[in-house]
Amino acid sequence: MQAMTHEELIAFLNTEFPQVADDFELLRLTSEGVEVKLRVADRHLRPGGTVSGPSMFALADVAIYLAILARIGPVALAVTTGASIDFLRKPAAGVDLIGVARILKLGRVLAVGDVLLYAEGNADPVARASMTYSIPPGR
Repeated sequence: MQAMTHEELIAFLNTEFPQVADDFELLRLTSEGVEVKLRVADRHLRPGGTVSGPSMFALADVAIYLAILARIGPVALAVTTGASIDFLRKPAAGVDLIGVARILKLGRVLAVGDVLLYAEGNADPVARASMTYSIPPGR
């Protein structure tokens, strides 16, 4: 059961995180999680012509955050408490990235999920992230 709709998640991101909202596009909301696109721009690149690690981490973090909020509702103070990311392949500089997030466990105070990152149009993941979020009491 979803606590927030696709449109509500977009509105939440625009309201609470206007400084980065334009970088991301919520593509799909599913029963397992979400798919989010990072609109790659020059500011997301690093030397060597690839998307930077911090930009890929941001995509993973936003994707799992939206997947959690889709289930629990608009809890702005849910925060990342643990994260691990493995960089698997070098994504090309001119290609947007897609984060496919799924919730593995949703408890009262912790949520655990994973995110696979893909270069748009490519079936092989470029990174894999494991994320844990703390959910504040009284949600």
